[in-house]
Amino acid sequence: MPLLTADPLTVTRGDRALLRDFALRLDAGELVHLRGANGVGKTSLLETLAGLRRGAGTIVWQPADAQPHWLGHRNGLNPQLSPLENLRFWCGINGAATAAIAPALERLQLPPRARLRACRQLSAGQKRRTALARLLLQRRPVWLLDEPLDGLDAGGLALFAQLAGAHLAQGGAILMTSHQALPAPLQARELVL
Repeated sequence: MPLLTADPLTVTRGDRALLRDFALRLDAGELVHLRGANGVGKTSLLETLAGLRRGAGTIVWQPADAQPHWLGHRNGLNPQLSPLENLRFWCGINGAATAAIAPALERLQLPPRARLRACRQLSAGQKRRTALARLLLQRRPVWLLDEPLDGLDAGGLALFAQLAGAHLAQGGAILMTSHQALPAPLQARELVL
């Protein structure tokens, strides 16, 4: 069953069309790995699907009121706030329970002391783990992830593979970009732009 279909979709940046008459189908349990050179439109496509950028065409979500999880390559964290404060803020604007924050950070193995530091003081990997924790705070069937593997060490890559595998096994779907190979045992349909 498709959780997301887009057809025909035109994605623009400024007055330039990056993709024309683009068609996409993302099924439950499927991971699609967007590949392509820098500037070809991978991020713009994800932003259009997430509703952050205008595009032309039809985008259909199943169910119709579904909201995707969006994780951009910049993490979306306020550098002055701690991981706990950032995630509390995210929960507040998304109507999610804050009780899930501590278990999410525990699952992503963010050290207890790092949870209280300003994000500007964290390593790139710790910031990425904090951003990935949002995926566990509210169940959403589709994850739109822009370079989610950046900054992760071997342990972080293994954690990502576990999170993604569990999401797919529960009938979720993932559309992601990455210039890196996916960590084992994840398997994906590749879509080259």
